[in-house]
Amino acid sequence: MKVPFPATPLLSLDAIAIDLETTGLEADSARIVEIGAVQVECGRPSTDVRFSQVVNPGIPVPDRAASIHGVTTEKVADAPPLEHVLDAFEAFVGKRVIIGHNMAYDLGVLRGEYARLGRPLPNLITLDVRILARLVTPTLAHDGLPQLCELLGIGCKSLRSATGDAMAAAGVYAALAPKLKERGIRTIAEAIAASAELGGDVLSLRVNDGDISEPTDGLLGSISQIDSYPYRHRIDELMSAPPLVVAGQDSVREALQTMLVSGTSSTFVRDGSAGMGIVTERDILRAVAESGGAALDIPVGQIASRPLITVDRNEFLYRALARITRLGIRHLAVTDDSGEVIGALTPRSLLRQRASAALVLGEDIDGASSGAELGAAFGRLAKVAEALVVEDVEPRRIANVISAEIAAATRRASELAEQTMAADGWGPPPVPYAVFVMGSVGRGESLLAADQDNAIVYKSGAPGGSEDRWFEELGIRLAQTLDDAGIPFCKGGVMAKNAPWRHSVNEWKSVIDSWVRKQTPQDLLNVDIFFDGLPVHGDRRLADEIRSYALHIGRQSRDFITLLTELARQWSPPLSILGQIRADETGRVDLKKGGILPILTVARVIAIRNGAAERSTPERLELLRTSGKASAKDIERVLDAHQLLLGMILSQQLRDTAGGVTLSTRVQVSGMRSDEKSALKKAINGVQVAVDLVSEGRF
Repeated sequence: MKVPFPATPLLSLDAIAIDLETTGLEADSARIVEIGAVQVECGRPSTDVRFSQVVNPGIPVPDRAASIHGVTTEKVADAPPLEHVLDAFEAFVGKRVIIGHNMAYDLGVLRGEYARLGRPLPNLITLDVRILARLVTPTLAHDGLPQLCELLGIGCKSLRSATGDAMAAAGVYAALAPKLKERGIRTIAEAIAASAELGGDVLSLRVNDGDISEPTDGLLGSISQIDSYPYRHRIDELMSAPPLVVAGQDSVREALQTMLVSGTSSTFVRDGSAGMGIVTERDILRAVAESGGAALDIPVGQIASRPLITVDRNEFLYRALARITRLGIRHLAVTDDSGEVIGALTPRSLLRQRASAALVLGEDIDGASSGAELGAAFGRLAKVAEALVVEDVEPRRIANVISAEIAAATRRASELAEQTMAADGWGPPPVPYAVFVMGSVGRGESLLAADQDNAIVYKSGAPGGSEDRWFEELGIRLAQTLDDAGIPFCKGGVMAKNAPWRHSVNEWKSVIDSWVRKQTPQDLLNVDIFFDGLPVHGDRRLADEIRSYALHIGRQSRDFITLLTELARQWSPPLSILGQIRADETGRVDLKKGGILPILTVARVIAIRNGAAERSTPERLELLRTSGKASAKDIERVLDAHQLLLGMILSQQLRDTAGGVTLSTRVQVSGMRSDEKSALKKAINGVQVAVDLVSEGRF
C-alpha cells in the first residue's frame, strides 16, 4: 500500500473513495448497512478494484432509510455483522487517503460504530469532495453528489448504492484535481490545509506540529532510517580501473581467460555494427549448459547481451542501486559525458552499503508513463530531503539530490513527449536536438520550490519553420507533463514551449550575441540562468556547443562583465540600521534575494570572466582561490554563508510542505532561536565578502 506523502500532487494521489449506507441521518447513532469503496490510482478511479459489502446492523432497517438506499431489513438478514467485515475493509483501504462526499457524516458514523465495538478507529487522512468543490467554486449553490456530477460534466450511473456513490465521489475528485491545481492547490497537504480553513473535518488527521504524521512502518520507515551514503556520493567516486573490453570475434574461451586474469565477473564486447554488449560469468555458464564444451569455441559476440544498460558517471549512487534492483541485473555499464563506456558497476561494488532505503525514489521517475505517475514519484522527494537533513547531510548535497531528480524528471518528460507525439502522428524528431535545464537545476543547487527552467536547441531550422513547430509541440507537452508532476510552469515563461527558449544552434548564437550586446535588464535575467545550462536529453553536444559559445562571447565583453558585476553590487542586506534581521509584514525574510542571489551572481561573474565551464557555486568560487585572487579564508566564509542560507531555506520549505503552505525562499524569522538569528546575521555578512570578491581591481 502506498503511503501518502504531504508533497504528493493531487493529480498523482493513490486513494480510496468510500461511501456508507446507514439506518439513519444521526451520525452518532446510525448503523452501517452497506460499505462501498473504489480504488483511485494516480488520481483516476479504477473500475476494476472495488469493495462492496452489505452489513447486518443487528437492528431493523427503518423504512425511510431503506426507501433512500434500497437496503432493507430482508436484504441484510443473511449478511455478516460489521465486526466480521472491518478487517477486510481496513485491508482494502490500507494507508491510503480516503475520499468521500460529506465525510463529516461518514467519519461520525465510523467513530460511533468503532466505539460500539470497542475497536480503535484507524488513523485516517481524508478529503471531502464537497469541500474541494467549494475551493474551486466558492459561490456553489448546491453541493450534493448529483449536482457536483452535473456541474463537472461527469456521468453518475448509480447513486442508490454505496459502491455507486463511491465511484461518483472518485469521479468528482478526478475532475476537481486539475481545477484545484489551477487555483494553486496542488498537493495533498495543501488540499488538507485549504479544506480546514473552510471548516472541513480534520479530526481524522494525525497532526503533529502541522505535519501529516504518516505511519512509521513500510516505506516511510525505510526513509526515516535512510542510509545517506548513496545520496552523498556520485558513481565516478567509485570508479577506478578502466573497463575490460574484448573483441566480438574472440572465442568465449579467450574472453573467459581474460576475465580470470583480470579478476572480473564480466567483460564488455565490442562487435562492429552490432554495437557494444556485455558478457558475464552467468552468460558463459548458460552457454556451456546449453551447448557443452563446444560453447567455448564460438565467438563471444554471439552470447553478449545488448543493448547495454547504462548509467552516467555523474549520477548519484542511489540511482545506480535503483536501476540494478528494478531491472534485476548484476552489471551496469558506466558512461562518460560523450556516452563512451568507462567502467562497470556490480552489486559487489555497490551494495556494500545499506541500500534499501535509497530506493525510495528508485527508478519510478525514469519508469513513469505519465505526468501523474511522475508526480507520484516526485512527491516523495520532500521526505527524502527531510531524512537527509536528519542524517546531517550538508544542505548543498541535498540540493544536489533535488536537482538531480528535477533533471531526471525533465529528461523523462521529454521522452514521454516524444512518445506521445509519435503516437499522435507527429513522427520522429526532424533533426537532432537537446533539452537542457538552466538556473539552480543546472548548478545542482535547487531546493523544493523550484519551477521549470528549460530550453531546446536543435541542429537546424528556421524560426516558425517545420522543425521549430515540431519542437514547439514537444516543449508544450514537456511543460504540461512537468506541471502535472508537481514542477510548476515558470512564472517568467522560461520554457521551451515559448519561442525565445527554442532555437537552432545558429539562432541561439545570434540570441547570445544580442544578450551580450544590448545588456538590458531582461538580458541580464536570461544570462543569469543560461550560463548554468545542463543538457538532460538528446544530443548534449548541441547544448554544450552553445554554452561554450556563450562563455567565449561573454568573456570577451568587458562591458558585459562589468554590468553583471554591478548587478551583484546592488545587493542590499536584509538588516535594519541596528543590525536586526528585517522581515516583511508576514514575519518572513527572502533569503534568496537577501543572500543566495548575490553569491550566485558573483560566482557566475567569476566563471564568465575566466571562460570556465564550471557550473556549481563552490567550483566557480574556487577559481579565485586557485588563481591567487582571493584567500582561502574569504572563500570559506562565502561558502559557509551559502551553505547556511540553503539550509535555512530548505528547513522552512520542509515545514511549509507538511503544513500545506505554498513553497518559496522566504523564511520565518519569528520563532528563530537567538543562536539561529546570530548564525543568519553572520551568513549575511558573508554575502558582503562575496560581493567584495568582484570589487574593482580584483581581476
